[in-house]
Amino acid sequence: MALKERLKIAFIIIIIVPIIMMCLSGKVIIEYMSMSLQQTYGVEADTMQVITNPLHILNRVTQGVYNQLKLCAIRNSEKLEDTGYLQELNEELLEKYSYLVLRKEDTVYYAGAEDASRVFSILPEFGNSNTDMDGGIYVGDKHPVLIKQQDFYFQDGSEGSAFIVTNVNVLVPQLKDSMIQIIICIVVIINLTAVVLILWLYRGIIRPLNKLKKATNELTVGNLNYSISGDPEDEIGQLCEDFENMRIHMKELIEERLQYEEDSKELISNISHDLKTPLTAIKGYAEGLIDGIADTPEKMEKYVKTIYTKANDMSVLVDELAFFSKIDSNTVPYNFTKLDANDYFSDCIDELSLDMEVKQIALEYENEIPAGTRISADAEQLKRVVGNIISNSVKYLDKEKGHFSVRLKDAGDFIRMELEDNGSGIAAKDLPYIFDRFYRADASRNSKKGGTGLGLAIAKKIIEEHGGRIWAESQVGIGTKICFTLPKYGVQPKKEVASEPQEKEKKHHKGGKG
Repeated sequence: MALKERLKIAFIIIIIVPIIMMCLSGKVIIEYMSMSLQQTYGVEADTMQVITNPLHILNRVTQGVYNQLKLCAIRNSEKLEDTGYLQELNEELLEKYSYLVLRKEDTVYYAGAEDASRVFSILPEFGNSNTDMDGGIYVGDKHPVLIKQQDFYFQDGSEGSAFIVTNVNVLVPQLKDSMIQIIICIVVIINLTAVVLILWLYRGIIRPLNKLKKATNELTVGNLNYSISGDPEDEIGQLCEDFENMRIHMKELIEERLQYEEDSKELISNISHDLKTPLTAIKGYAEGLIDGIADTPEKMEKYVKTIYTKANDMSVLVDELAFFSKIDSNTVPYNFTKLDANDYFSDCIDELSLDMEVKQIALEYENEIPAGTRISADAEQLKRVVGNIISNSVKYLDKEKGHFSVRLKDAGDFIRMELEDNGSGIAAKDLPYIFDRFYRADASRNSKKGGTGLGLAIAKKIIEEHGGRIWAESQVGIGTKICFTLPKYGVQPKKEVASEPQEKEKKHHKGGKG
């Protein structure tokens, strides 16, 4: 769940749920209190009356005694002069937090409570019995009371008033208990709601943050294998997923860096070996010239040519390393021009055929693209691609009669060149890696053949810069076919998809042509 929605729900819950629960609890408590009032005092009261007009309920609590007093005042007023009868009425009132006061003229004739004197001054005058509460009047003071008044005449004709005084500050036990229960319910409901919300928010916010914090600490100490996951629909979950992607990316970068360092060490070792061989030869033949071993013009010429050949091999090796350094950092300047594909590749093959003939390798060239097909390419770099592929293949020609086929084909918006040899082939486990830099299949065997393992990596980089693809197909003992595509000039081609024979395995194996 999204964090914004979670907070909205928490806001609604913290407001609505307590209100609903408090209303339900209050209703139950007040209904129980009303039922208790009815059972204890014979007073019927609904929920709204208890909430909105509690004084009305208190008024009705003494209604029975008041009715009795009123009837006595009308029919048998002399009975009100009987102290025993007054005491009987007063005892009934005391059970209801009320008491009786009887006044004759301006003198209190009977007082049913020890502290009754405090209300003497606020008792209404004779004849002022108009009430606003069904026979009762509320008098607010330091000690608010509810007063019911009934006027009558004594036997001697004196004015008399009977008062039922109810102490408002001391509610009936049911009201007091109900208020305490309501307060307790409010506290419990608020605390319970808070606990539930805290647990819910902790589960949705704090726990993922703690997981993220732990993952950060693990990453800080270098543990890149500590993985976390999160809910993609939650902002914190998305943050956890972003962190996980970052961790994976960092791990891949570090692994690539370590692999690069390992490859660099191997490259330095290979270069040291590849340079040591020609240097040893140059040194040996130079010493032969110095020591006079080459004592004839023919020997001297042979020694000098050998020194030149070995020095040229070293120059080629150094140039290839320098060029790869530029191409790997994308600092090689490309000079793209419009080329006629037929003419360009025919010239390339003509230049290569001479060298192949010297090495006694049969070269076959087939051109199946329409006349006038043009490409946009850097002529020098494209020639380097063809040269690297062919020279790499020549290293592994193990047949008595070497054979090399070059086919140029039309592939819709692209042209495709296939260069196929009948060499030793490449093992299936090595095939996906032959275009990786510094990669060599069977390092011990390749060290004898020389090279940096950069030739095909350079070819791949150049072809990709031209907007094409390069891949290889091979069978051990039969030969290898390397194919690449180039987009035609003036065409907005769809993305070229050239499926390689198999996907790379997750683990980088050591071994493939290069």
